[in-house]
Amino acid sequence: MKRRGLRARPRAIAALTGAVALLGVIVLGAAGPFEYPPAARGPAVDDYHGIRVADPYRGLEDLDSPQTRAWVEAEAQLTERYLASLAQRERLRNRIAALYDYERFGIPFREGGRYFYTANTGHEDQSVLYTLRTLGERAAVALDPNTLAPAGIVTGYVPSRDGRLLAYGVSVGGSDWTEWRIRDLATRTDLPDVLRFTKYYPPLFTHDGRGLYYSAFPAPRAGAELSTPDVDDAIWYHALGTPAAADRRVLYESAHRDWQYAPHLTTDGRWLVVTAGEGEVGDKGREDIYLVDLHAPTPQALGVARGFEAAFDYVGADAGRLYFLTTLDAPNGRVIAIDPENPARSNWRSVIAEGADAIDLTGRSVTLVGHQLIVRSLHSAHSLIAVFDLDGRPLREIALPGPGTAAGFDGEPDDRETFYSFTDLITPPTIYRYDLETGRSTLWRAPWVAFRPAQFEEQQVFYPSKDGTRIPMLLAYRKGLKLDGSNPTLLYGYGGFGIPNLPTFNPARIAWLEMGGVFANANIRGGGEFGEAWHRQAIRTHKQLVFDDFIAAAEWLIAKHYTSSTKLAIYGRSNGGLLVGACLTQRPDLYAAAVPQVGVLDMLRFDKFGQGAGWEGDYGSPDDPADFRALYAYSPLHNVHPGTRYPATLIITGDHDTRVMPMHSFKFTAALQAAQAGPAPLLLEVERDSGHGGAETVTHAIALNADIYSFLSQNLNMKVE
Repeated sequence: MKRRGLRARPRAIAALTGAVALLGVIVLGAAGPFEYPPAARGPAVDDYHGIRVADPYRGLEDLDSPQTRAWVEAEAQLTERYLASLAQRERLRNRIAALYDYERFGIPFREGGRYFYTANTGHEDQSVLYTLRTLGERAAVALDPNTLAPAGIVTGYVPSRDGRLLAYGVSVGGSDWTEWRIRDLATRTDLPDVLRFTKYYPPLFTHDGRGLYYSAFPAPRAGAELSTPDVDDAIWYHALGTPAAADRRVLYESAHRDWQYAPHLTTDGRWLVVTAGEGEVGDKGREDIYLVDLHAPTPQALGVARGFEAAFDYVGADAGRLYFLTTLDAPNGRVIAIDPENPARSNWRSVIAEGADAIDLTGRSVTLVGHQLIVRSLHSAHSLIAVFDLDGRPLREIALPGPGTAAGFDGEPDDRETFYSFTDLITPPTIYRYDLETGRSTLWRAPWVAFRPAQFEEQQVFYPSKDGTRIPMLLAYRKGLKLDGSNPTLLYGYGGFGIPNLPTFNPARIAWLEMGGVFANANIRGGGEFGEAWHRQAIRTHKQLVFDDFIAAAEWLIAKHYTSSTKLAIYGRSNGGLLVGACLTQRPDLYAAAVPQVGVLDMLRFDKFGQGAGWEGDYGSPDDPADFRALYAYSPLHNVHPGTRYPATLIITGDHDTRVMPMHSFKFTAALQAAQAGPAPLLLEVERDSGHGGAETVTHAIALNADIYSFLSQNLNMKVE
């Protein structure tokens, strides 16, 4: 549920964050009670299949209105006064800043005889891109995002095949809207060429470096950058040195305006491979495949897989074949090979059969490097890495330091090495070099962080959900934890879009563990931890299973005396924000605090803004009677009930979030505050210069995490030492 940089803030958002307060707000103490800013109510009522549904806060969808601007500013003042009153906020900020102050490295990649990798000394807001010819020499700066003018957040890098040019994506303010600039690495200057109005898919240099293929949308109307639906995406070709107006459209389906296209290019430069989705590619786990023979006199797009019947993730090309990871007849995933000269389905070859462990379908989980296929599977919600030859014969497994998350293994067919990272809840990403000929891993970079990992431990447990399904959950805590029900516990989950919720390192979370907190990572259904079947058990009319699994995790933690309702908090982002919002409204008695961040909270209008229509594969459509009944039954906004004692809740959104429009958080905040019968605070925090990713820079991450953890520590009665 990815980024063009806007040179100026969208007009609506500039107004939101710069408005003068028109409403008086009084905070009467850190624990309440509160005088909340009244949100204007309107008469909007919609008819869904004969059921009339009121939408009194419809006006908050208009981000430009004076009423919305004034209300958001008043909410900002209320939240800041509350957070500023917390003595632990500054102490937590200092500790989190110290934990972020460590040297860290990205996974190296190679192109044109150069290595590239990102690194951060611990003192930089954004990591710097370095380049070098051999691993032993001193690296040179290829691009420092912290020095860009105008300032922007760099979202990715794509070097040309000869390593002479570098395309880099820039998102101003954290928006999904991304512009790709082209830098000459020899002169360290940018060419005049800019690829604008892209979002989720990086561009590709042609084999000769004279142009790029890219996926882009039409320019949004000024002031409507947040609300413009993602429609009319197309694949374009840009020849370097020519005006953008001369760019040639390569692929577009006018009859299907919601389709989106991700381009890929074979290493020999002959075949343009395009994966297409109904909405964002990958969101529904069902793609089509197009091939374009760029050597043909008049290149035409040929549909090789049509009908969106399964997932197809392009892996790479070697020995005259194209390799794909697919769920076709294999919900756990398998690898197939297609001959682009004879692409009929009858000629497809199964290379790696479906196994008992699912292949992660949400990222580069199968790579083709060194004439080998490296496959990242999921075994009990952690990474398992196996290597095969191009005909699917197993060669070896790659031993990892322990149960955790591995990523990387990228490269080209002729490479003799690749790099990968390993992390878990208490291990920062550590980089390894893997020799493709010997099968040996050697440490390349290991960061040092200002804490003692030996004082913490991780434990995987399994608990029964409401229907008896066995759900895994990973716990991290201080050694010597006493199961007396008194431990502050933060329960995290996602549960959607087939995305596995794997263990990863977060510096700020260490501060939570140091305070005696327990962190619980629940691998609930809707994710991809156990393949596509695990995902599809809990979509559309069965989405309630996601919330049942999460509520069962909370009940298990209490029953096993890890914590109690007065010491339990829940947290989730994006689809996880929906998870928290739904569980908060279904079981407000079960938690002491909740943090839904950039959440999808109005399930009857999610499809009308930004990327929303592309989520119908998971959520269903309000226009379908059966889907509507399920959506209405759990929609957080529509299940807020007056007179209820809701737990302390910090609702977070980003002022440049084009993916999940801020109106979700605005309307949910207004409804909760109007309904609250208890003393716990219900607050809205709007992150400045932030999109859906949130905490885009180190400074931003430190400040946001200090707010979250000080809010939680206050409302769980924790001590910050």
